[in-house]
Amino acid sequence: MRGGNVAVVGGSIAGCATALAVSRGGADKVTVFERADAGLRDRGVGIALHNDRYTELESAGYVAPEMPWAPLTRRVWTVRDGESEYGRAIGEQPFPFRAYNWGSLWSELRRRVPEEVTYRSGALVSEVEPDSDGVTLRLADGTKERFDAVVGADGYRSVVREAMFPGREASYAGYIGWRGTSADVADLPSDGNDAHNVVFPGGHCMIYRIPDGVGGHRLNWVLYTSPPESEGLHPDLRTPTSLPPGRLNSELTAHLRALVADNFPPYWAARVLRTPAETTFIQPIYDLEVPHYTSGQMLLVGDAASVARPHIGAGSVKALQDATALEAAVVAGGSWKEVLESYDISRGAVGSAMVALARRMGSAQVENTPDWSAMDKAGFETWWQGQNSGSDRSSGFGGHSLKRP
Repeated sequence: MRGGNVAVVGGSIAGCATALAVSRGGADKVTVFERADAGLRDRGVGIALHNDRYTELESAGYVAPEMPWAPLTRRVWTVRDGESEYGRAIGEQPFPFRAYNWGSLWSELRRRVPEEVTYRSGALVSEVEPDSDGVTLRLADGTKERFDAVVGADGYRSVVREAMFPGREASYAGYIGWRGTSADVADLPSDGNDAHNVVFPGGHCMIYRIPDGVGGHRLNWVLYTSPPESEGLHPDLRTPTSLPPGRLNSELTAHLRALVADNFPPYWAARVLRTPAETTFIQPIYDLEVPHYTSGQMLLVGDAASVARPHIGAGSVKALQDATALEAAVVAGGSWKEVLESYDISRGAVGSAMVALARRMGSAQVENTPDWSAMDKAGFETWWQGQNSGSDRSSGFGGHSLKRP
């Protein structure tokens, strides 16, 4: 990459971090291809970074204190308890995270991409054609451009991954995330510094406060559950997709609203049900492992490589850490072969461990939920520890350390 002409396919959080990484690594020319227009900054959903992971990424120069964030200190797991306004807490955990608005975090990363990098919005890469010493990208308008190396940062529907490993697609986990944001942040418990997990048979809903990008806050929530079995209700979920506002089937929306009304404590039910329809959407849950993060003159970062279900709270962390590791591999590598081997070794096993942990958490928290109503705090601790057992435990909730051996 040093001195070469490099393309980054995808210009979201992973793509901006990757452009920064390869620029620092000494690439002579960097071009980012982002299929969307400037509307990327309007994605107002919440993401969170564990405090320890934030410290590492700040030291590496990928995040900074001035990026708008909201503190989270505790996570409370709550089950409905009759008509009790807030329900009954069955578990409480330390939760040392920083909550971000996806759009504002992307904007800050985009601002940090060096001016000499060419960032092309509305540029759809339709095909990737590798050869012995380079890669050609075919764009949707029919034009072709050739590069010395290509990095796929184009998410779980990656065209770069398809070129590297044909037919390797993200698999539908069998359930969905119904997401929403609203300005309904007044009078939140504990001054808004808690993350709340409302649990119910067959799923849970995580609710927490995020910055709104203009000095205030918004309420962010995501509800995980299996959609109802109904012919024609969700015909395309097995093929990687998303259902934005305006594409939500009325029957599915009615089912989810009834689930909230029947299973949430009244306070949290009202917060979710008051969320405007224009800020709610459906995110089918997928996961994926790849055999390698590199192939020929191509590499993968973020969800273009391994896709972990979102329960471990580390999707954006992984993307930023992938970029950090790529920069380190490029700087230290004496040859292209050394760069590829170093990057693949440092990230491949980590990605697989995160996927495995997220699958266990998805099973315990959505697919095979316990009898929450019968659970006390001791039972909750036993249940929680069961998800974090195994050889990949060091990845943990919130992601692993960059210093992991």
